[in-house]
Amino acid sequence: DSDMRKSFQSIVILLVIGIVYVSVAPTTVTAASKMPAFELEDVMTGKSITSEVFEGKSLLVIFFATWCPPCIQEIPDLIKLQKKYGENGFSVVAFSVDQEKQVVQKLVERKDINYPVMMADKAVTRDFGGVYGIPTSFLVSKRGTVVKKYSGYVPHSVLVKDLEQILN
Repeated sequence: DSDMRKSFQSIVILLVIGIVYVSVAPTTVTAASKMPAFELEDVMTGKSITSEVFEGKSLLVIFFATWCPPCIQEIPDLIKLQKKYGENGFSVVAFSVDQEKQVVQKLVERKDINYPVMMADKAVTRDFGGVYGIPTSFLVSKRGTVVKKYSGYVPHSVLVKDLEQILN
């Protein structure tokens, strides 16, 4: 009888710990959740860009850094996506986790980046579920729903296939 009581107490304690953990854990943006709202500074113009600007568009939101080789490797593919689908209600939206805005500006100029690049702040990385590795990308539908999350470098063919599924 005392063994049964100990087992029951252990289960109750584990449930309480689990409930407490879930309630304090950072919210994670997963597929089928709403894209978090944001307001960030465009690295080239210094103007504030809000998430409302992109309402009704499909997006590829990417967190990157200038010192991240896979991030730099992805840029030509992102430029191609913007050129090919930009007229069809699509945009790449890039958030830099760099500390220095000037370094990001130089990269945008050097690579001739054709999509909006903003400086990420703590709020946006937190709101997107805590971005722990870069590149991290989110495919967002026209309705503003996160359809897919990618961690690491994503081959161009995968992005095209996934993007065409949500554009059609």
